Amino acid sequence: MDLGLKNKVAIITGGTVGIGLAIAEGLAAEGANVVLAGRDGERGKREAARITSQFGVGAIAIACDVATAEGCNHLIAGGMRHFGGVDILINNAGTGSNETIAESDDAKWQYYWDLHVMAAVRLARGVVPSMKVRGGGVVLHNASICAVQPLWYEPIYNTTKAALLMFSKTLANEVVKENIRVNAVNPGLVLTSDWIKTAKQIAGEDGYKSHLQAVADEAGGMQRFATPQELANFFVFLCSDKASYSTGSSYFVDGGWLKTV
Repeated sequence: MDLGLKNKVAIITGGTVGIGLAIAEGLAAEGANVVLAGRDGERGKREAARITSQFGVGAIAIACDVATAEGCNHLIAGGMRHFGGVDILINNAGTGSNETIAESDDAKWQYYWDLHVMAAVRLARGVVPSMKVRGGGVVLHNASICAVQPLWYEPIYNTTKAALLMFSKTLANEVVKENIRVNAVNPGLVLTSDWIKTAKQIAGEDGYKSHLQAVADEAGGMQRFATPQELANFFVFLCSDKASYSTGSSYFVDGGWLKTV
């Protein structure tokens, strides 16, 4: 099935590892050129070179911190300079938190707000004009099931991801007449290196797999973690012409973890 993504240009934040890298690989497999944004410049260069070699597309890495205005501006300028425009923006960069509301200070709240919300705002401002010139585009936000079904130990993560959902809907309404589609994806459990690292810290090398399975069992539904590639498949579809009537929506890809309709 041709998804109509050949020669499109996609920026993926958090694109050098985990879910973001899987999305980049999925888009590259469909012929899209990709910009991998991440803080580890050397890792980004290695992954961009591998993607170019493996899929025969243009791939570059831009080292930046999208939690800052300077990082967002650097990313936009680099992508535009190299490829001449942008068709797809994947706002994927993010991380979990661990705190109580009573004990977390303003600085921590501000950091997560900048990373999860303001990065999306700043990057949209930067790339939407290019999308308009190119006749349309796609913006996708990697939110979380926690935006609507919060986990007790990460109130900052829950709150900022909920704000990202509302921004996604609002942006969709603003640019719909420009042929720019905007959607959000709410993943459940996805087996990334961060999950594995945390599980090993908690349960050790011999017990981390059992610990991860216990987490999945507690979530219910399919009682397993998704692979990054499973989630990436959904993102790639939403980027494609096959999802041409989809905008302003949020989609749960959570293996049945969501407890409401």
